[in-house]
Amino acid sequence: MTRLLDNGGTASPAGVVPAGGPPSAEDRAERDRRYGLIRAAMAEQGLDALVAFAPGWRRENVRYLTDAPVRGSVALVLLPADGEPTAFSVRRADAAAIAAGGWVTDVGVLELPAAAGLTSRLADLAPQRVGVAHNELLPVVLAETLRGALPNAEIVSATALMDDVRLTKSAWEIARMRRSATVCEAGWRAFVDVLEPGLPEYRIVAEVESELKRLGAEDNFMLIASGGDEVRGMTPPGRRLLEDGDMVRTELTPQMDGYWLQICRSAVVGEPSDGQRRSFDLFNEAVDAGVSVVRPGVTAHEVAVAQNDVFRRHGYGEYCTSQYTRVRGHGHGLHLDETPIIEGNETVLPEGAVFIIHPNTFTPLAGYHVLGDPVVVTKTGAEILIGTERKLFSTSEERAS
Repeated sequence: MTRLLDNGGTASPAGVVPAGGPPSAEDRAERDRRYGLIRAAMAEQGLDALVAFAPGWRRENVRYLTDAPVRGSVALVLLPADGEPTAFSVRRADAAAIAAGGWVTDVGVLELPAAAGLTSRLADLAPQRVGVAHNELLPVVLAETLRGALPNAEIVSATALMDDVRLTKSAWEIARMRRSATVCEAGWRAFVDVLEPGLPEYRIVAEVESELKRLGAEDNFMLIASGGDEVRGMTPPGRRLLEDGDMVRTELTPQMDGYWLQICRSAVVGEPSDGQRRSFDLFNEAVDAGVSVVRPGVTAHEVAVAQNDVFRRHGYGEYCTSQYTRVRGHGHGLHLDETPIIEGNETVLPEGAVFIIHPNTFTPLAGYHVLGDPVVVTKTGAEILIGTERKLFSTSEERAS
């Protein structure tokens, strides 16, 4: 049995939760790998304990430590340098989900502001130096609770520590991301299949969301834009009706088994114009250039420069600046927007890093253009994770085939 603890830290008969079964051997190995990586990084930084904090919009670190989805406004995991972790959530259903997953078996419901279960465990550990992942996002009530429980301890940010640990994906993680890739492809197919003049933008997203949820997606982040060369960026869907000749752009990012993956494509309602074709050729060359430099040890800066140099060579370098759009992609994983692929970011991308290469920006050729593929860094370069053809899709061509 896995015990769901009450706020005081003692087992409550009403809180006993049947275990969902012990983790498989593969899952145990993955859990132990993660805890080993985190503890090695903690030792380097002199941390006696780490608190992974998850507000409602940044849950990746708690997911990394528990492999369980959480939905509440506050969840956290306390990982000591030695011994078993403890997890808490303000939402009882989250605590039950963590307990059922089996990665963490000491799980409690967090009742703020007292948080007695958390403070009693901290008192037992008596750490001298504590790292808090997402310390920058701690609500005042929780920050004061930690300071009150640890009056003599140094509390520092461990956000970068966790970002660095999560950067390299294991084979276990990449297998999950491959499942996300198949859902990306299905979502894009649903996107193209529904396009026609007179369709409102929100109906496109509704069709895509329906297909993604049918395939088991936990969530989806999606932006869209439709129109001609006046379009300068993407937004949530609106009521605008598609017109013949529109280019419809999207970033489509489903979450499967906790992992996000993105596809970036643009499609034309009807026949593409010369400007739209020329724009695609420019952006496709930039994606190819970014992919070509990927290798273990490349920096995010170098991948961004490779893409931007294509725009510069063709006279469009100004459109890669902060006046338009500077980001040439970003990392993927348990958070949908990890390390940015941007000039000046010297983050080293190791073997196993997963990120999307997308030189999305505005140019006068056809307005804002969206094109990009997610890749994983391998020993020999980049492996593109999706099978969707990189081309300028058009409804006339798709329906003729």
